[in-house]
Amino acid sequence: MDTTNPMQQVAAALAAGRLILLDGATGTELQRRGAAMHDTAWCAAATLTDPDLLLAVHRDYILAGADVITTNTFSTNRPMLEAAGLGAQLAEINRRAVAIARAARDQAADARPVVIAGSLSHQVPVIAGTDFRDPAAVPDRRTAAADFAEIATILATAGVDLLLLEMMSDPDLALPAIAAAAATGLPVWVGLSARLEADGRLVSYHRRELSFAEVAATIIGAGGGSAYGIMHSPVAAIAPCLEIIRRRWSGPLLAYPDSGVFRMPQWVFEDIIAPNHLARLARQWRNSFGIGILGGCCGLGPEHIRELARLKDNGD
Repeated sequence: MDTTNPMQQVAAALAAGRLILLDGATGTELQRRGAAMHDTAWCAAATLTDPDLLLAVHRDYILAGADVITTNTFSTNRPMLEAAGLGAQLAEINRRAVAIARAARDQAADARPVVIAGSLSHQVPVIAGTDFRDPAAVPDRRTAAADFAEIATILATAGVDLLLLEMMSDPDLALPAIAAAAATGLPVWVGLSARLEADGRLVSYHRRELSFAEVAATIIGAGGGSAYGIMHSPVAAIAPCLEIIRRRWSGPLLAYPDSGVFRMPQWVFEDIIAPNHLARLARQWRNSFGIGILGGCCGLGPEHIRELARLKDNGD
């Protein structure tokens, strides 16, 4: 094994049954620290406007114990940047996001293997003041495939160690996104997302006419990922979603919930789960489903990752 390759080291630890820690949220942590959120592209422009804050966020997650930090590229695909008038800067924004993450690793990892995950989503502009996507902004599958290939290639050549497919909830877009990521030859981790309806039903985050079970079956069944799990979904949805995913997937499982409410372009930090409560639930998810990869999404910060790191200290 190449000991200079952090992805190989993290993959070996995961295969040996050791817990791997993702970071917490990038976008909402930037907002919490004062970075401006773009009305259309959300946190994407912060890579240009607030690079020092972004560097500090990544560095703080590494110091909190994260084994994997996530580039600020969730909202930097072509549909998001074109709508924000930033399409001409797509390559620059994505490359700079990767460079900042790599700089944070150089500054804070202290020879510990820390993986840079390139975030890739099928996010499109949302309806103002909501977290519901604008149907008119959803690209056709052929256009989406070209867009995903473009950004996956940029992230790979910029130097990420793996591609993290986030908020995969629309199979029509998720499948070409995963295929484009897999074509780079990098490892691909896939995070699905769900909404928990008032009547208890679990549905697709972006296509509420589809059950979460349908979405999970389609996306996992298509292959392409080396880890699957649930992310950017409420804490109460994590265990039932993991149960559904585990029926379809026997390999490495990941979980990183959100906490709070999104009203574009701001995250509302209300009723945020306490770090020790998250850790108690994470221990249950690990014991019940064999979770190998844990972290936090929107609303969750370094304090949550520090608490999750205690699970590693205790041998969980």
